[in-house]
Amino acid sequence: MAILNFSDVLKNVGLDPKDVKLIRHALSDERFRECYKAGMAHEYTQHQKDGFSKGYSYWITFISDGGTYARLHSCYRVNGSVPDTPDVCPAGLPDCEAMEYRGEMAFFDLQYAVRWFSRSLRIAYIPGDVYFTPEFPSIVKSRLLKEDNAYSVILKLDKLRHFIFLNDPVPFSQKRDQAVFRGKIRLSRIREKFLQKYFGSSICDCGVVGRNEGYPEVWMTPKKTIREHLDYKFIMALEGNDVASNLKWVMSSNSIAVMTRPTCETWFMEGKLIPDYHYIEIKDDLSDLEEKLTYYINHPVEAEQIVKHAHEYVAQFFDVERERLISLLVMDKYFQMTGQNNN
Repeated sequence: MAILNFSDVLKNVGLDPKDVKLIRHALSDERFRECYKAGMAHEYTQHQKDGFSKGYSYWITFISDGGTYARLHSCYRVNGSVPDTPDVCPAGLPDCEAMEYRGEMAFFDLQYAVRWFSRSLRIAYIPGDVYFTPEFPSIVKSRLLKEDNAYSVILKLDKLRHFIFLNDPVPFSQKRDQAVFRGKIRLSRIREKFLQKYFGSSICDCGVVGRNEGYPEVWMTPKKTIREHLDYKFIMALEGNDVASNLKWVMSSNSIAVMTRPTCETWFMEGKLIPDYHYIEIKDDLSDLEEKLTYYINHPVEAEQIVKHAHEYVAQFFDVERERLISLLVMDKYFQMTGQNNN
């Protein structure tokens, strides 16, 4: 009788067994069991010790199935990790696991969307910040908000940086009557214009973080944590290389995002946001910032309605299974529209 080893299975699908880390989850473990019951085994797997994936590009997970048996659950490609600060804790994670997010471990970005499709299918993928229109149908993280963007096919990519949601304990009424901005400028003209106009203003606590790239030294300020941002009623969400990466967590907080009209969008569909309903919109020249902030400081009921509407908008991204299904449907549509058969 021939014996089939799991390493043979991996080789058969083109994976080097030395590049694959095997993980066995036990239902006898209370934390895993609670996450599994909540449909969040994937999110539980993402939370590991720093360096857990060193030397491995793929993880394959199993779930205990009595005695020494286990059943195959998932296969992931590892795309990177960030510290497990409370800010990156997935929404809806059971408390027994959520309380472990203390910045001492790591939260891994695990790719799964294309693993259900035939290996013979091909995609065009443009990584990183995309501020142009592809010449052929391509998978991207972001696309320009313009009519000829049909070749820009969005997937929920770079999730660890862009899709962070918070549980903000500070009510809007108890926050400081100011806006806050901390970030890099790089090639962002809107951020540079903002610093030129409002650095040192009483209405805004703003500054540049990181290495000085040729801007006034006085602009250089210490970083603020996400939690420190939440002390302010208003948080600037200014586009950088593409979208404002802080917009998602700002809209999930009890502060209000302040920004110009978006010029590009991600899976978050920034182009669907309604000005002065989901966020406070300011003119492209930033000239009405102080006027708009003063208005909402003096009209707190209207301001808190914006907070409420923002929470309603971000809530649609909390359903993990729905998000996964939509990702699969996007890929299926991509293969159909590019004339490929998914057999």
